[in-house]
Amino acid sequence: MHVGFVGLGAMGRGMARQLLSAGHTLTVWNRSPEPVEALVADGAGRADSPADAFACDAVVSMLADDRAVADLLLHDELLAAATAAVHVNMATVSPDLARRAAELHARHGVGYLAAPVLGRSDVAAAGRLNILAAGSTSDLDLAAPLFEAMGQRTWHLGDRPEAANVAKICTNFMLTSAIEAFSEATALAEANGIPATDLLDVVTNTVFPGPVYSGYGALIAERRYEPAGFRLALGLKDVTLALDTATASDVALPFAEVLRESLRHAIADGRADHDLAALAETARARKA
Repeated sequence: MHVGFVGLGAMGRGMARQLLSAGHTLTVWNRSPEPVEALVADGAGRADSPADAFACDAVVSMLADDRAVADLLLHDELLAAATAAVHVNMATVSPDLARRAAELHARHGVGYLAAPVLGRSDVAAAGRLNILAAGSTSDLDLAAPLFEAMGQRTWHLGDRPEAANVAKICTNFMLTSAIEAFSEATALAEANGIPATDLLDVVTNTVFPGPVYSGYGALIAERRYEPAGFRLALGLKDVTLALDTATASDVALPFAEVLRESLRHAIADGRADHDLAALAETARARKA
């Protein structure tokens, strides 16, 4: 398939390389030129604008947030000229944006799928993402070879694109909650003479096995926050998305308010570009 790819950040670069490795023809666009040049050197074509990406058979986008998607891609002129059969938006965005995007694409005869992913940049580079996908069955079938190249499993979540974004927002809220819980527990353990590595060993080999505590817990125990696999600023974006979605759904998320304050404190301390695990330093610095 000839695939346009828009957005070559830490996640997008790895995903685009997986599409190339799977034999797809790729045309890429990014605001900054360096990631484009690297992929062109590996065999991708260069798009001069997002519109060039939408002139392919299908287009995948991996942008930072609602504003980036709306500013770059949600335009009548761009979609009216598009020849792509489907646009697969793999960013973590709000349900409201997903609904607006689906309606706008439909008016111009372009399919729209929401397909946010679970996994950090190293997982993307290995083609081992979990993909949460929602949209029409025909669009999902068309995008299936792309999902197979980029991920280890695709979870179909119905025909409403916004459902995939809600599921991703819920998952990221739980993930960030787990990191905050481990951060606070680590601060308590260390204050009582228990090394963070010992707590990590106990927790991950008993009640909380799995990648969240073992992965983020190791970063916390080692105070290793750079380079960031997932920036703390993006964690704040995702928790804010959870709170906004909860308000629109008349659901209370009291712990999300606590999380947002922790994230804001960490950013105020200059950690916006550190890994999300740097929440631990805010917990360590708190005094009763």
